[in-house]
Amino acid sequence: MTKGLSAGQYGYNDLKVGDVMKTGSATITTDLISSFADLTGDRYALHIDDDVARGLGYKARVAHGLLVLSVVDGLKFQSDAKPAGLASLGWNWRFEQPVFAGDEIRAELTVTAKRLTSSQSRGIITFQFSVFNQHDQIVQSGTNDLIFDL
Repeated sequence: MTKGLSAGQYGYNDLKVGDVMKTGSATITTDLISSFADLTGDRYALHIDDDVARGLGYKARVAHGLLVLSVVDGLKFQSDAKPAGLASLGWNWRFEQPVFAGDEIRAELTVTAKRLTSSQSRGIITFQFSVFNQHDQIVQSGTNDLIFDL
């Protein structure tokens, strides 16, 4: 198991390729899934109806992939060790396994690349995310580019 960075806020110059930040965990609940469906209008039956989900081969309704990604993004900034980025520049993301109500998720962020902007006034860091459930199975993964002040 990879050791994560100690508590603190990390800027561009504090981080190096290979550094790992570990988030705390969050439980995905049926209320959270329903609220996300109401908020976004994504009321696809797989997300809101257990019987439909079982008919599609799942044990119960499946949390929206974007809900899980949103929770992970929040966990990133609630962690003891957190990036001091200004803004996200984008995501490249995969939904690897379904997430169900009652699942507890957490993430590990690994710095995979760093570069300065063309103006040399800011830096961009690419983080590789691995999102795990309570069984240590990867349920989502991908990259996120954050821009930092220098």
